[in-house]
Order: sequence, then C-alpha cells, then structure tokens
Amino acid sequence: MATVKVVLRKKKNKDGSYPLAIRITKDRKTSFIHLGYHLKPEEWNADKEQVKSSHPNSKRLNNFILKKKAEASDKSIEAETIKDDVSVRAIRKKIKSVTGATFAPQAELYLTRLKEAGNFNVYAAEKPRVKIFKEFNGGDIAFSDITVGLLERFKLYLKSDRGSSPRTIMNYLICIRAIFNQAIKEEVLDKKYYPFGGESGINIKLPESTKIGISLEDVIKLETVELTNHNHDHARNLWLTSYYFAGMRISDVLRLKWSDFQNDRLHYTMGKNNKVGSLKLPEKVLRILEKYEPQKNAPDDLVFPNLKGINLDDSFLVKKKISYSVNRCNKLLQEYITPIAKIEGKLSTHVARHTFATLAGDKVPLQMLQKLYRHSDVRTTMGYQSAFIYKDADEALEAVIGM
Repeated sequence: MATVKVVLRKKKNKDGSYPLAIRITKDRKTSFIHLGYHLKPEEWNADKEQVKSSHPNSKRLNNFILKKKAEASDKSIEAETIKDDVSVRAIRKKIKSVTGATFAPQAELYLTRLKEAGNFNVYAAEKPRVKIFKEFNGGDIAFSDITVGLLERFKLYLKSDRGSSPRTIMNYLICIRAIFNQAIKEEVLDKKYYPFGGESGINIKLPESTKIGISLEDVIKLETVELTNHNHDHARNLWLTSYYFAGMRISDVLRLKWSDFQNDRLHYTMGKNNKVGSLKLPEKVLRILEKYEPQKNAPDDLVFPNLKGINLDDSFLVKKKISYSVNRCNKLLQEYITPIAKIEGKLSTHVARHTFATLAGDKVPLQMLQKLYRHSDVRTTMGYQSAFIYKDADEALEAVIGM
C-alpha cells in the first residue's frame, strides 16, 4: 500500500528555504508533488507534518496542507482500489490532478521560478499583479472559478477602481494566462477550464505603444549643457553612450567592461539575445570614457560604477541593481537635466534607443539597422523601424492637401 506524507524536499533554494511537497512511497519507490510553497527548516515540524506557529501564515498553510494530504490520500486509495498493482507513478498522476487546482499555490510557484531563473524585472512586475488579483477574489480561488465572466469583471475593476490603462490591463491578463499555462503543463489542471483564446475565451491583444525619440536639437542641448552635479553628468553619460552606440540597451551599457574596447572598437555580446557584434568607437564616446578611466582597477573592470561590488554571476541581483540604477537615472534625466538643458522632448534611458531610430529614419538601409540593433530577423527591424519613418505618409498627406 502506498504511503502519503508531506515533507520538505532536500533541494535548497538561494534564500535558504526548501520546497514543500507531497511524498508518495510504494514498493520502495518514491515520487514527489510540489505544493508551490517554500519553507526554512526551522519553520517546519517534520514529525507532525506541520508549519510551526512561529511562521506568520502557519494557520493558513497548515489548513492547506491538511486538505491537500487528505485529497492525496483519498486519490491514492482510489487508485489502488481500482488496480492492485498500480505504480507509484500512476498514483502520482492521479493525485496531481487535485494538488494544484487552486490559483494561489501555482502563482507562488510561478513567481518562485521567475526568481530562481534570475528574471528580476518580470518577477517585480508580476508579483503585485498576482497580489491584486488575489485581493480582487478575496483570497485563493479554484482555477475552475476563473471564468471569462470573472476576468471581464476583473478588467472592469482594473479600469474603473484602479484607473489602469488598456496596456496595464492586458499585462494582468498575460500574467494570469501564464499561471494557467503552467498549471496545465504541470498536469494539475484540465484544459477545459482554460478561459483564454478561441471563439468564446478572452483574447489578449496589446495596444500599440507610441515610440518617440527626442529631436537632434535636443540631443545637441544634452551634449553641450553644463552640468556641475556629478550624478547629473553621470546620467547624461549613460544616455549618450546608449545613443552613440546605436541605441544600445541601458542594461548592456551598465555591463560594459574596459576589456570590451580593443583597437578603437567595441566588442560586446547583447544581453537580451546573446548576439555578438563590433562597433567603431566614436570620438564622443572616447571623451566619456576618459572621465571614468581614473576608477579603472583592472582590464576587465566595469566602465560605469553602478554594478561594481556585486556578484555579477547572480542574475537576479544584477537585474535588480540595473532596475534601481535605471529608475534613478530616469529621475535625474526627467526632473533635473530636462529643465536645465531646456529639452522639449521626454528624456529617459529607453528614449535614447528611440532617438537613434528616429534620426536614422529611412536614411540607413534596413540590413544595416538590423546589424546595429542585433536583431535575428530583418522583419523585427522592419516592425521596429516602421514606428519612426514618416516620410511616405508625410508626402502622401502633402499631395492631397497641398501643404
């Protein structure tokens, strides 16, 4: 006969916690089903299979554990009643259909996996979305109760009560859909409960976002304005470095090392798609690098100070630090540098990328832009650059109304 027990797995997470799981044992063979929660050893009573009262959510978790263990035991007995020689794998499959049938544990597992994968930006965005969806439902909810009607009411709540934009509302739905997909992949949810797509499901379509760069006049103002504050000058240097290198992503700018510069060229690998490339080193960038050279300690040292002193192998920590640095840089660009330089357009680190695309317009061949942007497919370049090319539309308008 199979035995069912709730245990902490022996696979330690980075924060010192361990996964909580149901362990099924039969004929000396063992299988585990994760419950979507993680605990530290001092928070777990292995003999009683309970969360200790010192844990802030001990009562709720223990109720959850009792329920899931009871359901798993019932399913185990049911499977063995039907077939005497049923395998531990078959019992696990039978039990797994009930262990993750609610949203909260799957959502927590989803967030945990994002964190373990080092995806700080996605984790930081999705965590509050999960929290707000749970608050909307008054707590945990069965997947079968997350219907098209409920999601429509949630959309209305986001728009009316929280003032969310159409883009933000779609991002909430994308998050919920990702958790549904995970539950189906984990075989804890039947596809018949999937409320997305098809003729009667919720269809997710992201509204087009406006991509606007600043004018060449504003770029010149930024280049020439006198900034006596060191932090202001540093923010400007980051923006200009991004712009001078064909709109390099700010995350790649912050990761630049002195060893990336050889023979008056930049050799670097783009963080987003691992594309390798090389660019000529503009004279304007050389003048920026001269400001940071006194802080150079080794050939492979970072050029800019934002990520110095942290473990660069810790992807989650690096992305967290990058996010903090970008937010601070944008604050300086918008609140201080824009009025000082009398720049008319909106200034942010990402606008540097849009500015290069705007000024490139249709002057640079698509194949060359594809190389500069490190796009794998020229169609990606065409789609991106189309937002910045106005010549044909302007000429058509002029032909009609005689501007």
